[in-house]
Amino acid sequence: MDPLIVRLSGWDGLPLHVRVWPGGDSLCPILCLPGLVRTGGDFEMLVPHIGSGRLMVAIDYAGRGDSGRTRAVERYAPEACARDAADVCAALHMHRAVVIGTSFGGLLAMGLAAMRPGLVRAVVLNDIGPDIGREGADFVRSFVGDDPALESLDACVAFLKSCLPPLSLHTEDSWRRMAELTYRRGDDGRFHSLWDTRIVKLMHRPPPDLWPLFGALHHAPILLARGAVSNILLAETVTQMLARRPDMQVVTLPGIGHAPILTEPAALEAIQAFLGRIA
Repeated sequence: MDPLIVRLSGWDGLPLHVRVWPGGDSLCPILCLPGLVRTGGDFEMLVPHIGSGRLMVAIDYAGRGDSGRTRAVERYAPEACARDAADVCAALHMHRAVVIGTSFGGLLAMGLAAMRPGLVRAVVLNDIGPDIGREGADFVRSFVGDDPALESLDACVAFLKSCLPPLSLHTEDSWRRMAELTYRRGDDGRFHSLWDTRIVKLMHRPPPDLWPLFGALHHAPILLARGAVSNILLAETVTQMLARRPDMQVVTLPGIGHAPILTEPAALEAIQAFLGRIA
């Protein structure tokens, strides 16, 4: 199902690109928050499986995808992205939403729960927790800061195959779609990153203590999806999360790294059951 594209203005006038799937209002809405430099397009394959009877919304953060860019790199910081997400929900009259957050998007879900507890009805955390594996963080910094300026979409596919961790991409079509959601042909004819690579500057800050943000989800049911070979969400972090939230549901996907696509059969089954209980 193709989304409606809504263009909203941030508090500073920066345009925000939002995908909206108006599936109805009989069930609680879903807010989809992608990874650090990903876009709302990452959720398009999930919509047919969970979108019936509910509004689904996916955001391109500032500096990513088709949202606006600015010289002020701080505009791309987590705090600004969380504010944008809250403002998008207000503009679209989304209340008590289930938030599905992949990686960085999961951290934003925690931030939203701290900022506006009434907005967050429940959370699906996709391969993210309050501690981030060092090896995974190093790879993300390298990837985010690099614009390979590749000569063709086929070259983009080959590049992604060579550097990404194991993912549930089993066909050439799925890899091409991943490439299309990662790179775009520029005026010079070469394919460039779909984000402002200066975002990497924000990743050299000392990491904050994120456990209090995880605590902000105290009121919300949590489903945690984890790639079994993820180097971002480590097994010991999941153990610590469960010690604080023994009611948290966990689905682990064998052989998958960071981050699951969420259309894996085990992930879909867990998400559908989780949403059924929320309803």
